[in-house]
Amino acid sequence: MTEIWESSFLENQRMWGFEPADSAILAKDFFLEQGLHDILIPGIGYGRNAKVFMDNGIHVTGIEISRTAIELARQEGLDLTVYHGSVTDMPFDAKRYDGIFCYALIHLLNHREREKFIRDCYSQLKPNGYMVFTTISKKAPMFGKGKQLDTDYFEIADGMKMFFYDADSIRQEFGNYGLIESTEVVEPHKHAENKPPFTFHMIKCRKAE
Repeated sequence: MTEIWESSFLENQRMWGFEPADSAILAKDFFLEQGLHDILIPGIGYGRNAKVFMDNGIHVTGIEISRTAIELARQEGLDLTVYHGSVTDMPFDAKRYDGIFCYALIHLLNHREREKFIRDCYSQLKPNGYMVFTTISKKAPMFGKGKQLDTDYFEIADGMKMFFYDADSIRQEFGNYGLIESTEVVEPHKHAENKPPFTFHMIKCRKAE
């Protein structure tokens, strides 16, 4: 996984542009409504989704597997702590956060890794904290493409494996971690408007007191 993303950022640099995803904007609004001030973003990339939180007074800490992506964030002037490593190696600190936002990452993990990742994120929340995951839906055009590895889990390209969520798998995987709701978000490709949008699930969980 490290090699895939490091080579992708080396080759494509700011491959998604620098405009935040719609779900990042929605999560920012939700976090502000809930009075959250300090969040963790696993898979922060080069920071395109971090900036919308930072610009609204929310302190951000990141985790990122690609050193190149971390350097790109620095070049964009983002002044924040980013731990270099895979989310499968969480936690990187003993801190508890008000909120966690994770965009388009969890579906890249296998079942065991997803279980650990959700558990690790939940453990790093403060009581009454919230975590928001945006993950790919079975309505996305890549669903069913490539080599099937397991139920709803496909290798859609060489080394690129994706698990596609639906309502049942969301309940199964997040149900024990304060699941509040899951809504669909249709994400346009803002950097490439000729590409069809992808349908994502935006999953919200709240940690009990």
